[in-house]
Amino acid sequence: MSLEGDKRQAALRAMAHPVRLQILSLLTGASMTAAELARELGLTHANASYHLRNLLHGGLVVPDGEERIRGGVAKRYRYHAEREREPGNEVGAGTEAQRGLLVAFANELIRRTAEADLTTGSTVTDAELWVTPEAYQEVRDKIIEASTALHAAAQAPRTPGTVRTSTTIAMFRMEDK
Repeated sequence: MSLEGDKRQAALRAMAHPVRLQILSLLTGASMTAAELARELGLTHANASYHLRNLLHGGLVVPDGEERIRGGVAKRYRYHAEREREPGNEVGAGTEAQRGLLVAFANELIRRTAEADLTTGSTVTDAELWVTPEAYQEVRDKIIEASTALHAAAQAPRTPGTVRTSTTIAMFRMEDK
């Protein structure tokens, strides 16, 4: 396997864990330390650090500064979702391992639905459709644009004036039967 293939496999392994998906979501809106993540997710500091190391090894989070805390140094990390859309950074594109990632997303969606407030308005789409390649590409590009805008708008957890949301998007071409 190539070095790039190893990197993609490490990223897939890192993302295929529900706690790490939650960490990526939190690190989209703000850089955080392992201690802050541990408090937000109800984890031990050691467990949060372990998951952060896996995400760092997979190239999914980047260091985002340090701060002095009680005589020690705490590293801050951030997730840059837009990096996954850059050429060469597509996590698991075209691989069997990507199916595992989709299963992890589906399981995370199940977890989030238990906390859903469906009284405030939501939207759900599930479809298996036949469209032209041009229509597929056009809609896919719009979804990428909307996803990028949502990630850019993300703020730190519990920021006053924000609402907690859940967004899961999976769009892919299917094999003909």
